[in-house]
Amino acid sequence: MKKRFRLIITILLIVILAVIIFLPKINKSSGSVSSGPPARGSGGGMMGQGRQILNATGFVINPTELSEYINTTGTLRPDEEVELSFETSGKIVEINFTEGTRVRKGDLLAKINDRPLQAQLQKLQAQKKLAEEKEFRQRSLLDRDAISRESYDQIVTELQTIQADINLITARISETELRAPFDGIIGLRYLSEGSFANTSTKIARLVKNSPIKVEFSIPERYADRIRIGYPVSFVIDGSQVTYKADVYALDPKVDINTRTIILRALYPNRNEELKPGRFASITLLLEQIEGTMAIPSEALIPEMEGEIVYVYRNGRANRLRVTTGLRTAAEIQIVEGLIFGDTLLTSGILQLRHNLPVELDSVINRK
Repeated sequence: MKKRFRLIITILLIVILAVIIFLPKINKSSGSVSSGPPARGSGGGMMGQGRQILNATGFVINPTELSEYINTTGTLRPDEEVELSFETSGKIVEINFTEGTRVRKGDLLAKINDRPLQAQLQKLQAQKKLAEEKEFRQRSLLDRDAISRESYDQIVTELQTIQADINLITARISETELRAPFDGIIGLRYLSEGSFANTSTKIARLVKNSPIKVEFSIPERYADRIRIGYPVSFVIDGSQVTYKADVYALDPKVDINTRTIILRALYPNRNEELKPGRFASITLLLEQIEGTMAIPSEALIPEMEGEIVYVYRNGRANRLRVTTGLRTAAEIQIVEGLIFGDTLLTSGILQLRHNLPVELDSVINRK
């Protein structure tokens, strides 16, 4: 036990002696300064004589044009579209159109069997002829005071009743005829001659593609800035052509689910090159300002007291407070705080400080 204790004491004494001998040498070595080049700063500049030089990129502010756009998507819709069907029930006896062809308003497209109605019409027409002759004779007698006024009124009422029945049968016969409600192109038919049709049976679809409607929606915050006649440009997927249209209708209600408002624009489509149902990428120019001051959005620094930027003056970064205006995805209009010709610092923003020495690596001078 005593031998073990002596061994531990001996080891401790050796360690303490080694620390006393080598510690001064270690402190002297760590305290010496190398005579080599100064170290690099964290901001990409040079550390020398206690100050940091930051390398940055400059942007010369010149008068420019600033535009605000809305980019959205929409769908092409026909000017008119209807699913054709009969107003009554019966067997189809005629189909007078060819699928995919153009028809004119009022063209007879299909017909239901109307022979029972035609027979009723002939009967009523015969009754009307007899009643007219009777009314003529009664009027002659009335002129000579040979009959009473009451007798004459009865025959007149009878004639009017027959005419009303004829009008009713004529209306029912017209319900057996399917006519084009407007000019357009008729699509594929769903039934053949001999089929039974009722009021819910679809016969074909009629579409009018000239002009064509462009339906789209925009955020509610722009609702007060868009009016009837507002110009719209759009492109179709797979095409490089830019088409121009004008807004002709706005939905009076904002969609509570999407917080958007639906608009429709009209494109003439005189050659009917555009087909309904296609996807459209739509652009609306909200505002365009000529000769204004605009800076890249990444150069603006928001703070509690407002917004600031850094400009390059006499080799140093100068901190300036600015007032902003129109904002786009890439640029921000400066209303107050800068002048044309200032060189804005656009890189190393988080490392910039007022009066910090700056060296410009490059300068962008956009005319």
